[in-house]
Amino acid sequence: MMPEEKVRMRKQLGLLEGVTLILGIIFGSGIFISPREVLQKTGSVWGSLTVWAICGGLATLGALSYSELGTTLAQSGGDYHYIDEAYGPLPAFLYLWDAIFIFIPSTNAIMALTFANNVLQPIYHGCTINPLCRKLLAAVTICFLTFINAYDIKFTTRMQNVFSLTMISSLVVIVMGGMVWMAQGHLENFEDGWAGTNSSVSDWSVAIFLGIFSYSGWNYLNFMTEELRDPFVNLPRAIYISLPLVTAIYIMANVSYLAVLGQDVLTTEAIAVDFATAILGWLRWVMPALVCIATLGGLSVNIMTSSRICFAGARNGHMPELLAHINIKCMSPMPSLVFLVSYSVFKVIPRLISSLIISRIKSLPLQ
Repeated sequence: MMPEEKVRMRKQLGLLEGVTLILGIIFGSGIFISPREVLQKTGSVWGSLTVWAICGGLATLGALSYSELGTTLAQSGGDYHYIDEAYGPLPAFLYLWDAIFIFIPSTNAIMALTFANNVLQPIYHGCTINPLCRKLLAAVTICFLTFINAYDIKFTTRMQNVFSLTMISSLVVIVMGGMVWMAQGHLENFEDGWAGTNSSVSDWSVAIFLGIFSYSGWNYLNFMTEELRDPFVNLPRAIYISLPLVTAIYIMANVSYLAVLGQDVLTTEAIAVDFATAILGWLRWVMPALVCIATLGGLSVNIMTSSRICFAGARNGHMPELLAHINIKCMSPMPSLVFLVSYSVFKVIPRLISSLIISRIKSLPLQ
């Protein structure tokens, strides 16, 4: 009698899907949230840009390390799997539960609330957004994208390709708008750009953590290594392509934000929308749509990849066995997806997005 063959996830991700997954999770929402917080903590224009450059360098170094880890230990689970191999089951178990109950659902909630902010900002133009309305929209968005991820992974990856193109387009619009604005001679916000720089080491540390949040996601493709075709080639290439592109776009986008809005960055709730209102004229209505699509893409990727860490932990006996099951029809870890969506919706309850970011950062090892 032949031994029973195990059901495994399909290898259906190529280089393009790998690049779009990394871009999707990094571009997801951080660049539309953190500029205000980074400027507030550093206190000056040049201080803010310095933080963004430092964070880009740190993210690139981390990504290069993960390209080595991903090709050496070619299993899904990412950080959880590497900690298990290096330090044993106890640290891996502790990391897994921290990830599942704090930083994964917090990230989902942050992205969903950012999406809700940008959808509702034009509707509540000039008024305060109703908190209950924002939270309900965020919760519905998380549930809908989880359903899509559970039903058809191939469709999800195709949808992600469109999302990533939209994300890049929205940021290119911001960069080009800022460049044109500065070419017209509007450089006053960069004159004496170090004025007001905060001398507090703790505030600069928080600013760097907030900047790192915007770059976070460069390690998420490692969560899906078993589903990547030829991971020994495609994983490093996807990282080499993504991180330099992200760093360059982030720095130029922040230059544009600061050139056009200046200190008004500190008061905005939807920075890309306010940027578009200030500079793009009738095209300002395009920006909320682009930002919403970009944020949806990031949230979709985070839901997809984070379910794999839950699946990997359950497969190793660190979570209930039910979470290691795969839906044979859809070939997706459906129990893990359902479990994570439930807790992510719960994390939408806190009032301030910044409190979610800080709680997420405190729960992570330095990436």
